[in-house]
Amino acid sequence: MTTTSRIEWTEQTWNPTIGCTKVSAGCKHCYAETLAKRLKAMGAEAYRQGFRLKLLSERLDEPRQRKKPTIYFVNSMSDLFHERIPDAFIDAVMGVIADTPQHRYQILTKRHERLGTYFAHRKVPSNVWLGVSVENQRHGVPRIDVLRRIPAKIRFLSCEPLLEDLGPLNLDGIHWVIVGGESGPKARPMHPDWARSIRLECENQGATFFFKQWGGWGADGKRRSKKANGRELDGRQWNGMPDSKVAAMG
Repeated sequence: MTTTSRIEWTEQTWNPTIGCTKVSAGCKHCYAETLAKRLKAMGAEAYRQGFRLKLLSERLDEPRQRKKPTIYFVNSMSDLFHERIPDAFIDAVMGVIADTPQHRYQILTKRHERLGTYFAHRKVPSNVWLGVSVENQRHGVPRIDVLRRIPAKIRFLSCEPLLEDLGPLNLDGIHWVIVGGESGPKARPMHPDWARSIRLECENQGATFFFKQWGGWGADGKRRSKKANGRELDGRQWNGMPDSKVAAMG
């Protein structure tokens, strides 16, 4: 089902698939896996098997039923480019996206190789914002080179949870960068300088910067609730979104 999202950079979530498997360091304390277990305990029908990958074809038409222009985060509870999701099902998702140009769709993946292969001979719908997760240098940074070669109108990075200093970043062809710390009882801390470094790279290279949260550790290195730590970096919020003209026209 589509639901109103608490994620600061989107409006609604749309989950035509649920469930996933871990592929890199950012997956260690997966929020979606934790939520799936909670939903299973609550008796939610879709989560009877917990976080096992499941295709929900009955959800495919949900965006078609909403006329109001909406920003959708696709598969907040899965990864659309998981190796066990058939190309035909991804094609069906892209068909719905193409048929609903009033909406914008944010698709985020850690599976950059499958992403590149899938779009090697397919066109990205013009209302898709395509992104990769970049949590560290080893797993995350190589995903950027694959993303920048795909002709999406908006290409973005989600550096959340940010687990280390990413070093110099080449943001050529990247329009938007989200940064955030990890939340939850086992959250790993994020150093303020790691986030500042990315913000400076965005400013120097023309990418829009969005600071999502500190998560479970504050800027002062102290453990608190996510809400108590807030969303300010250096005394202000950073809520940058891709330029509306770029998002609409490319």
